[in-house]
This record gives sequence, C-alpha cells and structure tokens, in this order.
Amino acid sequence: MDTLEAVNLVVETESAFRKLQADVKLLRKEPVAKRIERLKKLRKWIHANRASIHEAMHNDFRKPALEVDGVEIFHVLNEIQHATNNLDNWTAPKKIDAPFTMLGTRSWVYYEPRGVCLIISPWNYPFSLAVGPLVAALSAGNAVLIKPSELTPHVSALLKRMCNEVFEQSNVIVVEGDAQIASALLKLPFDHIFFTGSPAVGKIIMKAAAEHLTSVTLELGGKSPTIVTASANLTDAAKRIAVSKFINNGQTCIAPDYLLVDEKVTEKLLPKLINEVKSMFSNNGDFETSSSYCRIVNEKHFNRLNTVLQDALDRGAKLEFGGKVEAQSRFFHPMILSNLSIESRLLDEEIFGPILPVVTYRTLDEAIELINSKPKPLALYVYTTKAGDRKRVLAETSAGAVCINESAIHFLHSNLPFGGVNNSGLGKSHGYYGFLAFSNEKPVLRQKSGRTMIQLFYPPYTRISKIIMDWFLKLF
Repeated sequence: MDTLEAVNLVVETESAFRKLQADVKLLRKEPVAKRIERLKKLRKWIHANRASIHEAMHNDFRKPALEVDGVEIFHVLNEIQHATNNLDNWTAPKKIDAPFTMLGTRSWVYYEPRGVCLIISPWNYPFSLAVGPLVAALSAGNAVLIKPSELTPHVSALLKRMCNEVFEQSNVIVVEGDAQIASALLKLPFDHIFFTGSPAVGKIIMKAAAEHLTSVTLELGGKSPTIVTASANLTDAAKRIAVSKFINNGQTCIAPDYLLVDEKVTEKLLPKLINEVKSMFSNNGDFETSSSYCRIVNEKHFNRLNTVLQDALDRGAKLEFGGKVEAQSRFFHPMILSNLSIESRLLDEEIFGPILPVVTYRTLDEAIELINSKPKPLALYVYTTKAGDRKRVLAETSAGAVCINESAIHFLHSNLPFGGVNNSGLGKSHGYYGFLAFSNEKPVLRQKSGRTMIQLFYPPYTRISKIIMDWFLKLF
C-alpha cells in the first residue's frame, strides 16, 4: 500500500466511524424486534452463501469445507439462533429487590447499548471470530465497525460483501487494511473494542483504549496445557487431543499447546495419539494430499514454526512423529516431540501450529507447578478418572476455562462464558455473556414521594440522629 492510498484509506475509515457515530442514537430507540430482524437476515445470507464462505476459506489457507461448516459457520448460526430465541428476555429490565435500608424504592437493571463498537478479528478463524462478536454487538443494539485480518484477504472481502448486502451503512461497516489502518482506528473514541489475537497486541489495544477510557473485551491466547493422568482413558484422550490440536493445522487459540503426561502411561499414549492423527488428517498416511488437512496461513508463520521446531531438535528433543514441510504451499506435517529441553522455545512461546510437545511428569505436583510457572492460559484440559486429581487441578491452577476429559469444545457451548484471565484475556463472550459484553448494565432507582427511610440520616446531626445510627449499625 503506497502512502497516498494509505492516507485515503485512513480518511475513509474516520469518515465511516463518524457516520456510525452520527446514526447510533437512532439504534437506541429501535424495538428489540428490529435487532432480531437483522440477525435473521444475516442467518439467511449465511445459508445462501455457504459455498462462497467455503471458497474464501479454501483460497486463504485450504481449510476443508466440512471443517468450515463445523467450526466456523455452525458457531455463528448457533449464536444467532441462541440470541434470537432469548433476546426479549435478555433485554428486559431486571427487577432488583430492595434491601432493608432502601425500603420504599423500586429498582431495576436496564441494558443499554454501548454505542459504536470496534471488532478487530483474527485470521485463524476469520469468519466465526468476526461474525460471532458481530452477532453479540447487534443483539445489544450497537453500531459496529469490523476490521478483519489482512492475512486472510478472501474472507475479508467476503465479510465486506456480506455486511454491504445485509446491513445499512449506519449499522455495520467493514474496513479492510493492514496494521496501519488498525492503528488509525485505535485513535478513534469507540465505545467498546472487541479484539481477538495475541497477548502482545492485546496490550497495544488496551493501551490505546485507555486514551479514551474505552471498555475492552480481549480474547487472547497462551500456552493451554493438557494433563493426562495415569488413570485417564487413553483411547478417548488420544482421539480428543488429536482433533483439537491438529484441526486448522494447529492454528487455534484453545488448541492443546503442550501435553503433561504421567510417565507411567506416556509410552501407551503416544502410539494411540499418532494413529488418531493419521486416521483423522491423512490420506492413507499422506497428509499433503489429504482433503482434511489445512495449511499454515502465510510464509511468516510457516518460517516461525520451522524455526521453533529446529530449535527444539537442536536442543535434543526427540521427534516421535513427523514428516516433511514444504515452504511454497506452506504445508507443515503434524509433529509430536518428546524429551524437550526446558530452554526450548516450544515450551516458552505459544506454538499456534501443528507441533505438539509431550512432557512427562512423575507426580501431579510437578505438572501443576509447571503450569503455574507460566502465564494463565486461555484453556486447560485434564484427562483423569479420579475425582481427587480433577479437584486438585481445578483448585490449584487458574485458566480461562477448563475441560475435563475433553478439549476445546467448550467454545461451542452457547450457555458458557468464553474468555481468558489476565494474560489470556479480559472479559467474556458468547451467548448471554456476549450480549453483556456489548451492553451497559445501567442501574435505575425510583424513589417514592414523601418521607423515606433514608431521611432518618439527613443533616442536621442531632442526639436523636446518633441514637438511631448507633441502633442501626448494630444490625450489621
């Protein structure tokens, strides 16, 4: 992008924001039925353009069509259905009971839209992680500007076409562009920013938002661990770890980042895991010709993965399962490694690719200590049949979410909040929690006419006031 083009795009971006800002007041007055109507129109467009979504995903990084259906389109349609079925209830003012000190008042919580919201979406699930938050923002009655990732240009173009065909320009606008455009957007006084991406960029988003005291929802990442105890059902564990790690070529924020396996069962688990990876993602053992195996999104990420893999091997890691990588097509064979050095970059950086380190432990204390030595992850998975082990992991670690004897599917559970903690994120989303993220929960209190209980404590302060206060404080 040359300088003049960049300047023009920045001007266009600021103009789009001002347009949304000018019209957002009208959205506040609309009935909830209008929001539901928009969501149903979006659902209709998605069903009608399913093949176009498949094509855009394939063009960007060869994502299989059924995988697109399962983890991109389904998630969005589920969010729409959940919202349209529940929006009347979500938006209804919630009556709040008056405590003894507020007898005579009437109170409720009123849910109002935040205003003009910015959604900055990532490249790894470029459709669902843009449109999912959009559903929540529209459910709450906001105007929305979406900045999709420039690393998936075909999906970004599709999102722009979708929003132009479904929504009025005063409701939703898509702005394409690179980091320069994102920086320009962050200088604008949005009412809320929803960002999905890395912790490093999340810090930049939060710092920029602070300039306007803009609220944020940050869905970040981190090194999500998976504990496999000696009591685990290894067949189930292997199958569920394989799919959650290697789907989308490992480019999933909640993918198992590394395994912590009890040394008593490591040799039994590894062949089961390798067989499951072959069964799911290869074409009779050939991953390169498989229609079920995705590609790395671009050359930069391909080279990064190759570098961290080589770093681990140079430090003495054992390649339990692997194969060739091919730069031109960005093909990266599934890799499973053991015997890793603690200094290995694979154990320090979020991998975000089809490389799975396996670390053995002797006691559960060791596994918990290793997890707690790292920043809090977006997700933690534990495979065990012992209630005591499960309770210890839940009580002694912190993570955005925990799955027991399962991995990653909590993302698709519409009644559960989704999000991280500290380094892995701030705020929650999905379903009702997404609606709340884009809403201001405004408390409203109405007082009756005449004398009220609170007037007992008005000035001037007299001896009677003191007697009443002394009696009153003894109640608490």
